[in-house]
Amino acid sequence: MIVPGRSAYVVITLAALASVTACAGRPATATDAIAVPVAATRGNEPRASQQLGTSEPSGATTPGRTAPIAEPTVAKTQKWVKIYSGPSAKYIKPPKDPAKGSHNVELNATPSDQIGTYVTDGTGRTLYRFDNDSANPPKSTCNGDCAKVWPPLLIHSPGKIFPKGIDPKILGYVERADHTCQVTINGHPVYYFVTDKRPGDINGQGVNGTWFAVSPDGGKTRALPDSLSTKGSQGN
Repeated sequence: MIVPGRSAYVVITLAALASVTACAGRPATATDAIAVPVAATRGNEPRASQQLGTSEPSGATTPGRTAPIAEPTVAKTQKWVKIYSGPSAKYIKPPKDPAKGSHNVELNATPSDQIGTYVTDGTGRTLYRFDNDSANPPKSTCNGDCAKVWPPLLIHSPGKIFPKGIDPKILGYVERADHTCQVTINGHPVYYFVTDKRPGDINGQGVNGTWFAVSPDGGKTRALPDSLSTKGSQGN
């Protein structure tokens, strides 16, 4: 039995547990706390070598092991979203349904012999831009039935974006008509295509002559030679 006053406690704020999905919403700032016994936090203690002051110097590697990946730094902040200088050094578990968004978004520049380098999310799914949208100022025009076919890439509050091969300074988000937050690349809102089921699928390329896999600079990738203007539907 743990007796208050004799056992140390760690205070965890509920702000770390709460989230706000609305784009206009502010990050949770609740200061209520939960007392957690220190015994329940075991496992994060330093190794014995660290406790004895014999830890390896920063950047040192053991023969046969690869060098550790440096933690990215914050390159840009847009309200409650932090955009980092590179990919996360820690594994980020992909959401069960990427189209529903998450707090941590990964963006990767992916080479293709067919259409050139394009952007994918952390699961390898293709991201698209829509010609009818505005980039300056950023505005998404794909809503309602359109968004069912072309689900937006959403980020929740508080959010983090980790890019690989993409300039972090051109990344951000825009508030949609339903007050959710959609990731943007150089001002262009980005989307999935509902018929893309596997990493590398680019079934939305060239649909209706207005949808294209987005390039790392926010531009359009080149159309497929056999793309059909009638394939799929953009919903508008």
